[in-house]
Amino acid sequence: MKKTKRILLAVSVILLLFGLGVALFVIFFDQAVLVRKGTIYHIGCTDKLVALTFDDGPSPVWTPQILDALKESGVKATFFMLGRHVEEYPEIARRVKDEGHDIGNHSYKHPNLLFYNKYQLKDEILKAEEVIKTATGVTTKYFRPPKAWLSKREKKKIKEMSYEVILWSLNSKDWVTFDDKYIIRYLVKNVRPGDIILFHDSGGAFSVEGGDRHETVLTIPRLVEKLKGKGYRFVTITELLKCKE
Repeated sequence: MKKTKRILLAVSVILLLFGLGVALFVIFFDQAVLVRKGTIYHIGCTDKLVALTFDDGPSPVWTPQILDALKESGVKATFFMLGRHVEEYPEIARRVKDEGHDIGNHSYKHPNLLFYNKYQLKDEILKAEEVIKTATGVTTKYFRPPKAWLSKREKKKIKEMSYEVILWSLNSKDWVTFDDKYIIRYLVKNVRPGDIILFHDSGGAFSVEGGDRHETVLTIPRLVEKLKGKGYRFVTITELLKCKE
Protein backbone atom coordinates (compact mmCIF):
# COMPACT_ATOMS: atom_id res chain seq x y z
CA MET A 1 0.00 0.00 0.00
CA LYS A 2 2.78 2.42 0.97
CA LYS A 3 4.70 1.48 -2.16
CA THR A 4 1.65 2.24 -4.30
CA LYS A 5 1.25 5.63 -2.64
CA ARG A 6 4.91 6.44 -3.26
CA ILE A 7 4.55 5.50 -6.91
CA LEU A 8 1.43 7.63 -7.28
CA LEU A 9 3.16 10.54 -5.57
CA ALA A 10 6.19 10.20 -7.85
CA VAL A 11 3.98 10.07 -10.95
CA SER A 12 2.06 13.15 -9.76
CA VAL A 13 5.30 15.08 -9.22
CA ILE A 14 6.60 14.08 -12.64
CA LEU A 15 3.37 15.16 -14.31
CA LEU A 16 3.38 18.43 -12.39
CA LEU A 17 6.97 19.17 -13.39
CA PHE A 18 6.22 18.23 -16.99
CA GLY A 19 3.20 20.55 -17.06
CA LEU A 20 5.25 23.36 -15.53
CA GLY A 21 7.96 22.81 -18.13
CA VAL A 22 5.45 22.97 -20.97
CA ALA A 23 3.91 26.15 -19.54
CA LEU A 24 7.31 27.84 -19.22
CA PHE A 25 8.24 26.75 -22.74
CA VAL A 26 5.05 28.24 -24.21
CA ILE A 27 5.39 31.47 -22.22
CA PHE A 28 9.06 32.21 -22.73
CA PHE A 29 10.02 30.45 -25.98
CA ASP A 30 8.77 31.84 -29.28
CA GLN A 31 7.95 28.74 -31.32
CA ALA A 32 7.74 30.83 -34.49
CA VAL A 33 11.53 30.60 -34.81
CA LEU A 34 11.05 26.93 -35.72
CA VAL A 35 8.92 27.64 -38.81
CA ARG A 36 10.39 30.87 -40.18
CA LYS A 37 12.00 29.32 -43.26
CA GLY A 38 10.13 30.38 -46.40
CA THR A 39 8.33 33.25 -44.64
CA ILE A 40 8.89 36.97 -44.11
CA TYR A 41 9.68 37.69 -40.47
CA HIS A 42 12.35 40.39 -40.70
CA ILE A 43 13.54 42.72 -43.45
CA GLY A 44 17.23 43.36 -43.78
CA CYS A 45 17.51 47.12 -44.17
CA THR A 46 19.82 49.82 -42.91
CA ASP A 47 17.04 52.32 -42.20
CA LYS A 48 15.70 52.21 -38.66
CA LEU A 49 12.25 50.91 -39.57
CA VAL A 50 10.00 48.73 -37.42
CA ALA A 51 6.49 47.35 -38.02
CA LEU A 52 3.91 46.89 -35.27
CA THR A 53 1.41 44.10 -35.98
CA PHE A 54 -1.73 43.01 -34.14
CA ASP A 55 -3.41 39.59 -34.36
CA ASP A 56 -6.83 38.05 -33.62
CA GLY A 57 -9.05 41.14 -33.88
CA PRO A 58 -11.04 43.12 -34.38
CA SER A 59 -12.26 43.37 -30.81
CA PRO A 60 -15.07 45.74 -29.76
CA VAL A 61 -13.19 46.49 -26.51
CA TRP A 62 -9.48 46.54 -27.32
CA THR A 63 -9.11 47.42 -31.00
CA PRO A 64 -10.63 50.93 -30.58
CA GLN A 65 -8.31 51.61 -27.63
CA ILE A 66 -5.30 50.42 -29.60
CA LEU A 67 -6.34 52.55 -32.57
CA ASP A 68 -6.62 55.57 -30.27
CA ALA A 69 -3.13 54.89 -28.88
CA LEU A 70 -1.68 54.55 -32.39
CA LYS A 71 -3.35 57.77 -33.51
CA GLU A 72 -2.08 59.69 -30.49
CA SER A 73 1.42 58.34 -31.16
CA GLY A 74 1.21 59.23 -34.86
CA VAL A 75 2.07 55.78 -36.19
CA LYS A 76 0.53 53.20 -38.52
CA ALA A 77 0.43 49.45 -37.96
CA THR A 78 -0.78 46.22 -39.56
CA PHE A 79 -3.78 44.25 -38.26
CA PHE A 80 -4.08 40.54 -39.07
CA MET A 81 -7.81 39.94 -38.73
CA LEU A 82 -9.92 36.85 -38.14
CA GLY A 83 -12.78 36.55 -40.61
CA ARG A 84 -15.35 35.58 -38.00
CA HIS A 85 -14.48 38.63 -35.89
CA VAL A 86 -14.78 40.90 -38.91
CA GLU A 87 -18.25 39.47 -39.50
CA GLU A 88 -19.20 40.36 -35.92
CA TYR A 89 -17.56 43.80 -35.83
CA PRO A 90 -17.36 45.13 -39.41
CA GLU A 91 -17.49 48.77 -38.30
CA ILE A 92 -14.28 48.33 -36.30
CA ALA A 93 -12.57 46.65 -39.25
CA ARG A 94 -13.60 49.62 -41.40
CA ARG A 95 -12.15 52.02 -38.85
CA VAL A 96 -8.79 50.22 -39.06
CA LYS A 97 -8.78 50.72 -42.82
CA ASP A 98 -10.09 54.29 -42.70
CA GLU A 99 -7.30 55.32 -40.31
CA GLY A 100 -4.64 54.16 -42.76
CA HIS A 101 -3.48 50.89 -41.27
CA ASP A 102 -2.65 47.74 -43.23
CA ILE A 103 -5.01 44.76 -43.00
CA GLY A 104 -3.82 41.18 -43.27
CA ASN A 105 -5.54 37.78 -43.25
CA HIS A 106 -5.28 35.66 -40.08
CA SER A 107 -7.67 32.90 -41.27
CA TYR A 108 -11.41 32.72 -40.73
CA LYS A 109 -11.67 30.95 -37.37
CA HIS A 110 -8.08 30.50 -36.08
CA PRO A 111 -7.60 26.73 -36.57
CA ASN A 112 -4.38 24.74 -36.30
CA LEU A 113 -3.61 24.61 -40.01
CA LEU A 114 -1.17 21.71 -39.66
CA PHE A 115 -4.23 19.43 -39.56
CA TYR A 116 -5.74 20.90 -42.74
CA ASN A 117 -5.38 19.57 -46.25
CA LYS A 118 -4.64 22.03 -49.06
CA TYR A 119 -8.33 22.42 -49.97
CA GLN A 120 -9.36 23.20 -46.38
CA LEU A 121 -6.45 25.62 -46.11
CA LYS A 122 -7.53 27.45 -49.26
CA ASP A 123 -11.14 27.67 -48.10
CA GLU A 124 -10.09 29.02 -44.69
CA ILE A 125 -8.03 31.81 -46.24
CA LEU A 126 -10.48 32.70 -49.00
CA LYS A 127 -13.44 32.83 -46.61
CA ALA A 128 -11.58 35.32 -44.42
CA GLU A 129 -10.49 37.26 -47.51
CA GLU A 130 -14.08 37.58 -48.72
CA VAL A 131 -15.38 38.73 -45.33
CA ILE A 132 -12.61 41.31 -44.94
CA LYS A 133 -13.16 42.66 -48.45
CA THR A 134 -16.91 42.95 -47.89
CA ALA A 135 -16.38 44.93 -44.68
CA THR A 136 -13.43 47.10 -45.69
CA GLY A 137 -12.98 46.97 -49.45
CA VAL A 138 -9.45 45.60 -48.91
CA THR A 139 -8.28 42.49 -50.75
CA THR A 140 -5.75 40.96 -48.39
CA LYS A 141 -2.34 39.90 -49.69
CA TYR A 142 -0.55 39.09 -46.43
CA PHE A 143 -1.31 35.95 -44.41
CA ARG A 144 -0.28 35.19 -40.85
CA PRO A 145 -1.02 31.61 -39.75
CA PRO A 146 -2.54 31.05 -36.30
CA LYS A 147 0.22 30.17 -33.80
CA ALA A 148 2.70 30.53 -36.71
CA TRP A 149 2.50 26.82 -37.54
CA LEU A 150 2.66 25.94 -41.24
CA SER A 151 4.22 23.04 -43.11
CA LYS A 152 6.46 23.48 -46.15
CA ARG A 153 3.62 22.20 -48.32
CA GLU A 154 1.20 24.75 -46.87
CA LYS A 155 3.63 27.62 -47.37
CA LYS A 156 3.92 26.66 -51.03
CA LYS A 157 0.13 26.55 -51.42
CA ILE A 158 -0.30 29.97 -49.81
CA LYS A 159 2.28 31.51 -52.13
CA GLU A 160 0.44 29.96 -55.08
CA MET A 161 -2.57 31.96 -53.87
CA SER A 162 -0.48 35.15 -54.29
CA TYR A 163 -0.11 35.68 -50.54
CA GLU A 164 3.03 36.53 -48.58
CA VAL A 165 3.37 34.63 -45.30
CA ILE A 166 4.24 37.17 -42.60
CA LEU A 167 5.57 36.06 -39.22
CA TRP A 168 7.58 38.18 -36.77
CA SER A 169 11.05 38.67 -35.34
CA LEU A 170 10.00 40.03 -31.93
CA ASN A 171 7.15 38.66 -29.83
CA SER A 172 5.71 40.90 -27.13
CA LYS A 173 3.98 37.91 -25.50
CA ASP A 174 1.24 40.33 -24.52
CA TRP A 175 -1.29 37.48 -24.30
CA VAL A 176 0.56 36.38 -21.16
CA THR A 177 -0.42 39.80 -19.73
CA PHE A 178 3.14 40.72 -18.83
CA ASP A 179 3.50 44.14 -17.26
CA ASP A 180 3.89 46.89 -19.88
CA LYS A 181 7.22 47.95 -18.38
CA TYR A 182 8.57 44.43 -18.88
CA ILE A 183 7.31 44.30 -22.48
CA ILE A 184 8.83 47.69 -23.30
CA ARG A 185 12.15 46.83 -21.67
CA TYR A 186 12.38 43.56 -23.59
CA LEU A 187 11.48 45.09 -26.97
CA VAL A 188 13.73 48.15 -26.64
CA LYS A 189 16.66 45.94 -25.63
CA ASN A 190 16.25 43.54 -28.57
CA VAL A 191 14.90 45.64 -31.44
CA ARG A 192 16.80 45.84 -34.75
CA PRO A 193 16.11 47.73 -37.98
CA GLY A 194 13.59 45.81 -40.08
CA ASP A 195 11.92 44.04 -37.16
CA ILE A 196 8.29 42.92 -37.20
CA ILE A 197 6.78 43.01 -33.70
CA LEU A 198 3.85 40.81 -32.67
CA PHE A 199 1.03 42.12 -30.49
CA HIS A 200 -2.64 41.13 -30.17
CA ASP A 201 -5.82 43.18 -30.14
CA SER A 202 -7.98 40.26 -29.01
CA GLY A 203 -7.66 36.77 -27.58
CA GLY A 204 -6.03 35.25 -24.57
CA ALA A 205 -4.15 32.17 -23.47
CA PHE A 206 -7.09 29.83 -24.10
CA SER A 207 -9.37 31.76 -26.46
CA VAL A 208 -9.23 33.85 -29.63
CA GLU A 209 -11.69 36.48 -28.41
CA GLY A 210 -11.82 38.61 -25.30
CA GLY A 211 -8.63 38.48 -23.30
CA ASP A 212 -7.09 41.45 -21.54
CA ARG A 213 -5.08 43.82 -23.74
CA HIS A 214 -4.78 46.54 -21.11
CA GLU A 215 -0.99 46.19 -20.98
CA THR A 216 -0.83 46.33 -24.78
CA VAL A 217 -2.69 49.64 -24.81
CA LEU A 218 -0.30 51.01 -22.18
CA THR A 219 2.74 49.71 -24.05
CA ILE A 220 2.11 51.39 -27.42
CA PRO A 221 2.69 55.10 -26.65
CA ARG A 222 5.62 54.42 -24.34
CA LEU A 223 7.28 52.02 -26.77
CA VAL A 224 6.80 54.44 -29.65
CA GLU A 225 8.29 57.28 -27.64
CA LYS A 226 11.35 55.26 -26.63
CA LEU A 227 12.04 53.87 -30.11
CA LYS A 228 11.48 57.22 -31.81
CA GLY A 229 14.04 58.58 -29.37
CA LYS A 230 16.48 56.00 -30.76
CA GLY A 231 15.76 57.12 -34.32
CA TYR A 232 13.23 54.45 -35.29
CA ARG A 233 10.31 55.06 -37.64
CA PHE A 234 7.12 52.97 -37.51
CA VAL A 235 5.74 51.60 -40.78
CA THR A 236 3.15 49.16 -42.10
CA ILE A 237 4.13 45.80 -43.55
CA THR A 238 3.61 47.22 -47.05
CA GLU A 239 6.05 50.04 -46.32
CA LEU A 240 8.54 47.72 -44.65
CA LEU A 241 8.63 45.37 -47.62
CA LYS A 242 9.67 48.27 -49.87
CA CYS A 243 12.88 48.49 -47.85
CA LYS A 244 14.20 45.34 -49.51
CA GLU A 245 13.51 46.59 -53.04
